Amino acid sequence: MKEEVVIVVGAGPAGIATSVCLSHLSIPNIVLEREDCLASLWTMKCYDRLHLHIPKQLSELPHMSFPADFPTYPSKDQFIAFLETYASHFKVSPLYNRLVELAKFDEGTGKWCVDVKNTSTGDYEKYVGLFLVVATGVGDPYVPEIEGLDSFKGEVLHSTEYKSGAKYENKNVLVVGSGNSGMEIALDLANFGAKTSIVVRSPIHILNREMMHMGIMLMKCLPLNIVDWLLVFSSKLIYGDTTKYGITRPQEGPIIIHGKRGRLPVIDVGTYNKIKSGQIQVLPLMRNVTGEYVELLNEKSYQFDVIVLATGFKRAANKWLKDCDYLLNENGNTKPGLATNWKGENGLYCAGLSKKGLYAAGIDAEKIANDIKTLI
Repeated sequence: MKEEVVIVVGAGPAGIATSVCLSHLSIPNIVLEREDCLASLWTMKCYDRLHLHIPKQLSELPHMSFPADFPTYPSKDQFIAFLETYASHFKVSPLYNRLVELAKFDEGTGKWCVDVKNTSTGDYEKYVGLFLVVATGVGDPYVPEIEGLDSFKGEVLHSTEYKSGAKYENKNVLVVGSGNSGMEIALDLANFGAKTSIVVRSPIHILNREMMHMGIMLMKCLPLNIVDWLLVFSSKLIYGDTTKYGITRPQEGPIIIHGKRGRLPVIDVGTYNKIKSGQIQVLPLMRNVTGEYVELLNEKSYQFDVIVLATGFKRAANKWLKDCDYLLNENGNTKPGLATNWKGENGLYCAGLSKKGLYAAGIDAEKIANDIKTLI
């Protein structure tokens, strides 16, 4: 049994930032990470062309800025380098290969008990702390149930396994999922000469980076409904009637949707022009898969060599964190609309689970550290 004041679960940006903020206030803490590296999503599960969608000034973590020579939108490799420098500079040393299997609050001792499996040795460990911070990032890849998918004769991979479109030139590739990852993977495939299609299941807002930046800045001084109106107006001005290409806009604005359901708008970095030019085909929802053919709800069938599932994640915290339904939803994110979505009961905290980006994760980290400081 190992005891510490604060136990942080997750060594992604939010977990590292929380550890830094705690140490800055001289609060002892320990970081547990189930993978063998920090920021495993960025290091192991992201495609090569990924860049930050928010300017670096709005993506910095507490107590350290991005290098001045970094571009406005740093690449994946640059961001990983920044995180490694950040952790090294502030002497954050996560315990790797620690898979949390159970975390519960002990009413008798007033402490959190965390059961952990050391996956590198097979040993079981127990950690005890006054405070528990859940900073577990995106969790596990989500694969939806698609009738006949196991019969597909081609290659099926989740977006976490996709790196580059270089090996898919001239192949018929279907991307399932029209969030930011799906849209950008479709662009990457088209750039490498793949015959690319993407399933757009529901209405989406499309913004570019400049619009998104403008919206973030305007939210500081204008009512959200006004900012929403401006974003939708700008999107219509830039992108026109998207229904001609199989994409409809939601009735509600992007900020309202994000607040209610945690769903982000698509940040366009060139995909829409490929759709307009016909290099990327937009398709409706899938019905089933038979052999190498995919049947859609419009009863048309298409032949594909590859299916990329850009279908998101299921966070793992719900599996091991007991009695957290009041704070986390079924996907393991903090519930939208909570007055304090970074703080739970009995010394429980959440960092970076509100789906509001790196800047919000840094703010969570500072709030958590300051709150714990007042309590001890």
